[in-house]
Amino acid sequence: MRHSVILKKASLVGAFFVSLLCAGLAQAFCPQRADLAQVAVRQVVDGDTVRLVDGRSIRLIGINAPELGRKGKSDEPFAVQSKRRLQALVDASDGRVGLLYGKQRKDRYGRTLAHLYDRQGRNLEEQLLSEGLGFMVAVAPNAALASCQAQAERQARRQRLGLWRSNQVKAAGQLKGGGFALLGGRVVEVQRNRGGLWIDLEGGRVLRVAPELLGEFDLPALQKLKGRRVEARGWVIDRQSRGGLKSGQARWMLPLTHSAMLEVLP
Repeated sequence: MRHSVILKKASLVGAFFVSLLCAGLAQAFCPQRADLAQVAVRQVVDGDTVRLVDGRSIRLIGINAPELGRKGKSDEPFAVQSKRRLQALVDASDGRVGLLYGKQRKDRYGRTLAHLYDRQGRNLEEQLLSEGLGFMVAVAPNAALASCQAQAERQARRQRLGLWRSNQVKAAGQLKGGGFALLGGRVVEVQRNRGGLWIDLEGGRVLRVAPELLGEFDLPALQKLKGRRVEARGWVIDRQSRGGLKSGQARWMLPLTHSAMLEVLP
């Protein structure tokens, strides 16, 4: 993975908030939704979570922002900038946002899953992604905007904005623990069994498509991936730390939650 270099906060604030002046000029990738009822935001928690005045916590669909430091840990690079930018977008919308709920309304933490829109109908996740302030993620069945949000992220990558100033893709041997990651590498084997579809990457890493998600993927195409280079994203599991690693199994497993989380490289 191209590890982000931790830059001093003071050197970044100016550059990022200049973009506020140009917000209206940003290219729109996702359809606008000015028809949504607006609700009041009480607090921006981080770059992908807000708390409403009515007490609900809203987890933004389609983006995974860098984590703010907690329990003695340092902020991840661009975590503060992501939160501040989301706060600025909410403030520019008079502290009110429109909600477009996902097909799955709640996550395992009890948070409401929704897309956020400003008073002009612009998708807030798209705006953060287009500035390099988060990673596009798609988790079935909440993937209606995966395509346009991926376009927004690609723009930021091309322009090397935000976290894309450095290489974010981890190669074999660079994983140090579980959590969200982008993995790059060559496919060495593809297998299917009762546990789903397994795509083995070089370096002791495996991608898994669970049986209930097989319908989200082009299975014939996946079964022809051997020898191809791919880029996958998601939440990596360290099977060794969980005590469930069997002989011959890859230590690192990344469950694929939607086809948009896997890209086959040229």
